Formats: sequence, structure tokens, C-alpha cells
Amino acid sequence: MKKFSVLLVCFFLSSSIFSYQHLHADSLPNHNTGRLIFNPLLADPLEPRIGTLFNLSKKDLLLDIGSTFDLMELFHNPTSQTRLSLGGHFATYSLLRRSKNFKFPVDAIDYIFGFNLSYSKPAEIFGFQGQSSVRFRLSHISAHFVDGHVKNGVWDQENVPLTIPFVYSREFINLQGAFSAESFKAYLGYQFMFHTIPDDINPHSFQAGLELYHNTCKIPGIYPFVATDFKLKPVWNASKNKTDDFAGCLNIQLGVKTNPIHEKGMRVVLNYSSGIDHHGMYFYRRISYTSLGVLFDF
Repeated sequence: MKKFSVLLVCFFLSSSIFSYQHLHADSLPNHNTGRLIFNPLLADPLEPRIGTLFNLSKKDLLLDIGSTFDLMELFHNPTSQTRLSLGGHFATYSLLRRSKNFKFPVDAIDYIFGFNLSYSKPAEIFGFQGQSSVRFRLSHISAHFVDGHVKNGVWDQENVPLTIPFVYSREFINLQGAFSAESFKAYLGYQFMFHTIPDDINPHSFQAGLELYHNTCKIPGIYPFVATDFKLKPVWNASKNKTDDFAGCLNIQLGVKTNPIHEKGMRVVLNYSSGIDHHGMYFYRRISYTSLGVLFDF
């Protein structure tokens, strides 16, 4: 709770600074012409986003509501085009069940919030002109079973290794580095959990990804893309009541966007996920499914 309170205090302080900057916007230069210094990763299922994905093999759907934003620019060098910003991120990730009469009981939900620092500058790699960027995040996430996980008036305990209700809470830092060009983005990431309930969870996880897109398509409103996100995450061993190994987690997203990737717009996507479930209440479960849906980039 102390760590949680510190995060809240930091948020209110940064919000106050942002409010002051907004009130004096006429006297401040606006260097940010894009959405964000570090644009959200397309295929990362834990990237704050707004949208829904329908599972094509089960009566499940994902409903995600969240956003990443830059609160204020801490540094900008017009000559070198180097930028540094302070931002935040808030999101909910909901797993819903589809039932009769257009009802969607919520099975599980995750809440995440935190702060980030983003840095970018022009770069050239292997002859490609582009932008190098780094994002550091400090986050808190908690997860909960909800009314959709109840059968006959009691919690559905089937295949759940811990007695419901149980506490799921994590605080972690995340560092990601990316290189973006006109038609692609490649990135690497590392995450370290410095506090977790349940405990005996390996604190390390690793990430890599690649995005390919066609930002100069001649058909209005049709900008195709494909994105892949790969993670190495700890695997829960129920017999030992702790994590005991690592597993690969793959998420592939194929679709079109109504505007170029770096701009605001809507994505219509076909998404494939395989590996450890990213919902906290199912941190012990392996999944593999394909989904179809829409996501909105703001």
C-alpha cells in the first residue's frame, strides 16, 4: 500500500504541473507534432488501448479501455531533434463471456496505472533513416475475478490453483527501446517486478517485436500492417507453488488502419495469441486462440 500511495502522490504532482502548462500554453512552444514520443506497440496485449476482440473459437471477448499519454515535455533540442517527455498510462483489461440476450458477464478484469519517461532522437541504422526511442515505465497492476466467474452462486474454482478469492498485485518497471522508420518498427524490452502477490514469481521477463506497415497506400482509409510481439514470461508450477521456468508468448496482429500508423485512427484486426494468459487471474494458464475486432488509436 505504501508503494501504491507513492504512485498516487506522484500522479497528482505531475497532473498539477501539466495543468499549469496547459493554462500557459500560449507562451509555450509546441514541439510535439505526433501522437506520442514513443507510440504504443501494436501487438503487445498489455499496451493500454481502447477496443474489443472477439474470440473466434470460444464465447469470450476482450474489452480493453485505456490510454498512454504525454503529460509534459521535459526537454527539447530543435537542433538535434532530441526530446524527453513525462507521461502516464491507465487501463483496464476485461475478459467477458458472451451469453444469451446480448449479455456479457465479466469473468476477470485487470487494472493498471503508472508513469513513464519517453526519449527520442533521429538515427540511422543499417542505412535506414528513422527515429530511435526509449520508454521507461513504472506501473502497478491488480487483477480480480468478477460476477462472470460465478456458478450457482459460488466462485468457479475449477482448474484454479489458488483458493478464490485471492490477491493478485504487482509493481514493476519496464524498459523498451525501439527504432522506427517509414515502413517498420523494431523493439526490445525488459521488465522487472520488484513486488508481487502471489510471491515466488520470477521477477524477470523479456520482450521483442517487429511491426511492418504501408503508410503510403493509395487507397483512402486502407493502411495495411502486420505486427508481432514475443515475450519470455515465467511459468507457474502448481505442484511447487512457484514459477519454475520460462515460456514463449506470441501475439500476432494483422489488419488495416484508417490512417497511417503514427496517426490517430481505427484498426480492424485479426489477432492470434499463444502462450501464458496475460490476464492476472489466469497467470498460471496457457492459451491459444484467434480473435477478430476493432481497436482505436488516440
